[in-house]
Parts: sequence; structure tokens; C-alpha cells
Amino acid sequence: MFEFIRTHQRLMQILLAVLILPSLVLFGNPDVLRSFGKEEGIAKVAGAPITQAEFDQALRDQLDRMRQMYGPQFDAKMLNTLEARQSILDEMIDRKAIAGEIAVKKLTIADATLQDKIATSPGMLKADGHFNNEEYTRVLAQQGMTPLMFEQRLRQDMVLQQLLAPVQAGAFVPKTVAERFSAINEQEREVQMLMYKPGDFADRVKITDEMLKAYYEKNSAQFEIPEQINAEYVVLNSEVLAEQTTVSDADVQTYYKANEKSYTTEEQRRASHILIAVAKDSSAADKAKAKAKAADILAQLRKKPEDFAKLAKENSDDPGSKEKGGDLDFFGKGMMVPQFDESVFKLKQGDISELVQSDYGFHIITVTGIKPAGVKTLDEVKVQIAADIKKQKAGKAYTEAAETFTNVLYEQGDSLKPAAEKLKLKIQTVNGLSRNSKPGLPATMETNNPKFLKAIFSDDVVKKKHNTEAVEVAPNTLIAGRIVEYKAASKRPFEEVKASIQAQVTATEAAALAEKEGVAKLAALKAADATAGFTEAKMVSRLKNQDIPPAALLDLMRADTQKLPAFVGTSLGTAGYVIFRIGKVSPGTPDKERRASEAQQLAGMQSSQNLYAYLELLKQRAKVTINKAAIAAPVTAAP
Repeated sequence: MFEFIRTHQRLMQILLAVLILPSLVLFGNPDVLRSFGKEEGIAKVAGAPITQAEFDQALRDQLDRMRQMYGPQFDAKMLNTLEARQSILDEMIDRKAIAGEIAVKKLTIADATLQDKIATSPGMLKADGHFNNEEYTRVLAQQGMTPLMFEQRLRQDMVLQQLLAPVQAGAFVPKTVAERFSAINEQEREVQMLMYKPGDFADRVKITDEMLKAYYEKNSAQFEIPEQINAEYVVLNSEVLAEQTTVSDADVQTYYKANEKSYTTEEQRRASHILIAVAKDSSAADKAKAKAKAADILAQLRKKPEDFAKLAKENSDDPGSKEKGGDLDFFGKGMMVPQFDESVFKLKQGDISELVQSDYGFHIITVTGIKPAGVKTLDEVKVQIAADIKKQKAGKAYTEAAETFTNVLYEQGDSLKPAAEKLKLKIQTVNGLSRNSKPGLPATMETNNPKFLKAIFSDDVVKKKHNTEAVEVAPNTLIAGRIVEYKAASKRPFEEVKASIQAQVTATEAAALAEKEGVAKLAALKAADATAGFTEAKMVSRLKNQDIPPAALLDLMRADTQKLPAFVGTSLGTAGYVIFRIGKVSPGTPDKERRASEAQQLAGMQSSQNLYAYLELLKQRAKVTINKAAIAAPVTAAP
């Protein structure tokens, strides 16, 4: 969206590498970070506790995020482990240590710096180079933020960068180290290759039935057929109830009248302003000077209101609107800082305000246009209202229907038909269910939900053929099922899999023979050089290694080449054995661009280490203590 976000990506990626989780925001969720009285903490950072209530809230927040991420696959047990809870506590400690250091260093971002950052953001400029306030407010509104909310968040990000940028910038990799690293990558070796392929030894392998049966018994898990069931099931959710709901024209009209405000477009105003900037923490003398300048301009405007645009271009300190004569385009209530917003919506079109003071300085405002509030007609919103009413009625009906669903399932424990008939639900079928969810299937598929699978594979359902209980697999979604056919876990007969076992055993034995002969050949070559059977020579480096088996490249490039020719061999497992003959070594051709890129990568790695070390130092200074026993208790997600 904005350049500053792109600029911060690298910084935040490094923070990820040093154990700060993606949810790191210095000032975080107020409900999480605020103090919860004098409760003894489960950890202390610089003497300030992280309370049990804070920690539990952080756990619930993470559970809620995971619920949104995993949908029907969500399981609260994901965080009911000591490791997961320790990770969340570590994140909270990191946040507090960083926030404490910012407070100690009294780091702040001047208002003028913040304004300049926003005003110069690519994507927020019109074709003529002027700040696009309409686009600015529109984009923020899409993100659910007002300018004030966004500016507070941006200020926090800039403070974070102010703290960590010097640490990141201090990363230094000596030129000689970078050059040596690049030289190792560039080094080329003239290589010939001799392959010992298992296929060439297959006819020498002798396989017996005893070998095959031994493999069958030793690797029995390979031939297991997991238990499976065919089942029937019914689903109760708000969508099903909505389909059963009818909405009359009278219902729509009543709803429209009761919610007319929802279909009202709020008034918007277009304004221009002249800003005489002064920071809120400036001295009294500086504030008085700025106010005097603003008052002088206001006096000129009282005499010649038509000079507003001219005086804005000459005097305004708002870079986003200055060149447009102070024009801010249209905006609604709440889109500007409170003092500015209040003044604008009191003025009549053409009026000029008195001096308005905000955190940015002194404003002179004039309203240049008004778009009155409007109301959509009933015909325009009739379809949407009907859908909303259905949704509301279904939501209200769901609670009662869910209770009925649960009760009927229990009373009629061996059939889904009574519940389906009573609530007008469709009985559906599914085949081939196993105990574990199948990867690749849609997350919204109720029968692939772990909770449902656990229920339908329970002893009571499997052995007694009872209905499952009503299982909640998503908000306002219940499913129940029963087994139609159960297939116990079994093992494929030996005769059925004998051919595939023979192929596997043959491949393994052939690979062993290939390796044995390759090792013997390598020893002979080291004693007396020979080139028979080798491929044509070609130059190979860590950067250019086509046709070299990846498993062998490391052995090839680290082979001792003080005495040439040099030989090295590598086992490729079931792919055989390979021998390399290294005839000569050359330094390769330096590439300035690649070397510069590699130097940057090394500096980035060093920067990550610096940030990690700095964070550890902050935690040492903060004298972090942890009550490990206090984080052992599991927590449940908020309803």
C-alpha cells in the first residue's frame, strides 16, 4: 500500500528470524498489554509483571487467530502444549523488552517527519505529483482505519525502525571475507564422472522367498490397509435454516424503516486548509510564533477571502495540499483529527474558520463543497434486506434447532432419519473415511473435520452402531453421522504384494552391489590413474553444476585437490554410486553483480545476528524472570 510498508518488510523478516512472531506490534492489543491489577506475574521484564490474565488473553488471541486460519480444521489442542505456550510468553517478553528500551531512550517521531512520510508515499501521489487525499482516505477505510489510527500505527513502526535501524546498519562483513566467499562459489573444477547404476547389476542379484518374506515382516507397515468406514450423515447450519425461511414484503418494509440509517450515505465535505506546523512538544515561544504567523494569515483572509489558495501555496506547511491551494478533497466525519473534524462540520460552505489547533500545529480552514447525506430507496436494497432477514431468522432459529437436533439424535440413537425429518435435513453419504483428515480436501468439508472423524471412530459408534453426538465443526454448524459399513484395518496378503517386494529388494541389493564395485574402483583409481569409462571432462562449480547429482555435489566441491588428478566417490543410495575424476582447478570468472549480491546477503546474515544479539541484550538488561510452572495450565479459546 505505502512505500514505508515495503521498506519495513526486510526489517520485519529479520525480526521473524530472531524469534519475534508475526503479531509483533509494540503497543499491541490494549486488552493484552494493559495491567490487570496487582496480580503476581508469570514473568517479569524490568520489574514489570506479565500477569496470568495478560498471558491467558494472549493465548486466547492466538487461538482465535488460528481458528480463523484453519477454519474447520481448527483444534484448540494445538496450543495446549508447553512448547506453544512458552513461545507465546517469549513473544510477550520480547515486546516488553523492546517497548521498555524505547521508553528509556525516549524515542519519538516528530509530527513533521510523520507528515512527510505519508505525503511522499508512492501510490498516494496523483499524476501531477500532488498528494491524493481522496485515495489516502479510501485505502485506509478499506483497511478499517481512520487517518488518526493509521498515523498512530505508522508512528509506532517508525519508532521501532528508529530503535533497530542502527543495529541493523552496524552489520559489517570484511571485504576479504566476502571476496573469499565469492571465490569459493566461482571456483571451477574440470570433472569427469563414472556412474555405477543399480540397473547394471540387477541380473547379478539372487533373490529368495526367505528374503522377500523377511522384508514383508520387517516392513509390515507398508502393506497395512487402514480401517475405513462408509457413513451417512446430516448437517445442521444457518444456511439450511435460511433456505427453509420465508420473508414477506411486509417484513422487508418493516426492516427497512427500522434500519433506515444503515442505508444512509453520510454527509461529506470538501475543505481546504493552511497549516502552520509546530510540534506539540515545542517550546511556548515556538508555539506563540507559529500562532502569530497563523493569525496574521487569517487577518489577510478576512479582508480578501478569495486569496485562500494563493496564501496556502505561499505559507502552508502541509506538503500534501500546499500546491493544490490547501485542497483536501471530500471526506466524511471521523476521517480527520478531532479538532479539525469538529471545525469543518460546523462551518457553512464558503466560511473561513478561526484558528484551529491540533497536534500538527495551527490550521485555517474553509469549506469549499458539501455532499448532503442520502438514503437508498427500498427497491434498491430489497433483495439484500430479504437475505439479511433470512440470516437473522436462521440465526435465532439455530439455537432452538440445535437443541432439538441434539436431543433427537440421543433419543433415536441408531438412526438419523428422525432428526432429518423433524428439521427437514438431507441425509447424505460418504465412503472411505479414515481416522485422519485427508490432505488436499477442502477445509469446509464437514466429513473431513478432525472432530467429526474422532466422533465417528469412537468405540460407541463403531461397536454399537450408534449415532455420533452432534459435533460442532464450524460456527453455527453441527454434523452427526452413523456407520453404514465398517472395514477393520488389515494387511495386504504376501502373495498380493510379492511382486512389488521383489522389485524393491532387487533394487536395494543391486544398489549395494553397485556401491561395492564403485568403492573398489575408487581405491584402484587412487592407486593408479585411469580414464576408461569416464564421461567427457567439463567444468563444474557451485554455481554451474548441471547433471551433477545434488547428493554428490558437496563431496565433489570439498574434495582435496592439492594433488591432481583427484578422485572422490559418493553413494547415491538406490540410485547407485558415482566417482568423480578432478583433472584441474581454476578460479573461475568473477561476476561483479553477483559478488555485490552475495556481499549483501552476508551483510544481511550478519544483521540478523546483530538483531538477535541486541534483543538478547535488552532482555538481559531487563532482568527477565519466568515462573515456568505458571504457564503449564492449558487455556481454552474464547467463545
